Amino acid sequence: MEEHVGADDGRPGSAGEHALQEAHGSRERADRFYREQMSDHLNARMREFVGRMEMVFVGTADSGGESDVSFRAGPAGFVRVLDPRSLAWPEYRGNGVLASAGNITENPHVGLLFMDFVRDLIGLHVNGTSSLISTSEFQERYPDQEVEADIPGRRPERWVVVHVEEAYIHCSKHVPRMVPVRRGRSWGTDDGRKKGGDAFGVAAERGLGPHRRDAAEQPVSTRIRHVEES
Repeated sequence: MEEHVGADDGRPGSAGEHALQEAHGSRERADRFYREQMSDHLNARMREFVGRMEMVFVGTADSGGESDVSFRAGPAGFVRVLDPRSLAWPEYRGNGVLASAGNITENPHVGLLFMDFVRDLIGLHVNGTSSLISTSEFQERYPDQEVEADIPGRRPERWVVVHVEEAYIHCSKHVPRMVPVRRGRSWGTDDGRKKGGDAFGVAAERGLGPHRRDAAEQPVSTRIRHVEES
């Protein structure tokens, strides 16, 4: 299993977590977790789990360690398991900021969290190194993968490919159960209202855009409801 930079004595994890384990007397529990739950690849159950997930949280950082977490969603299986040690997902046209992609160009390390809030109430952490490749290169490398099957009418601008270094469980004891509700999703829209508008009132506070100046005083839940009902 590949180790974090700074890890000592051949154990998984970072030097920082090892130091805290010693300070708080949790090394024995940590070693049991490393031994029983941490894998350097996606086993069959993990691959099945990823294959039915409709969302993933993506953690990245730039070369200076400034971090960012983002959210990706799509039809079940939009994150492709390419083999037990690699997975990939498509990146579509968004707000143009490219925060996650930009971080990956500086620092390839990524942390993924898949959560099942509906059936198993469990999570899966996947840590590894990533790279950005074009759709044409993805097709050349993985000719058995469909590149336009996930969202009709939309073509990925690029793909993120992750080499898996660690995969382990996120325990279920505090995971809330959620009930899916059907809703229309405006994939790829540039309609500001359908994208959430100025839900947190930042533009309104600055007097920017077509947003009402009193929007900053309106509760977020109310503004989002208005967007979804429009």
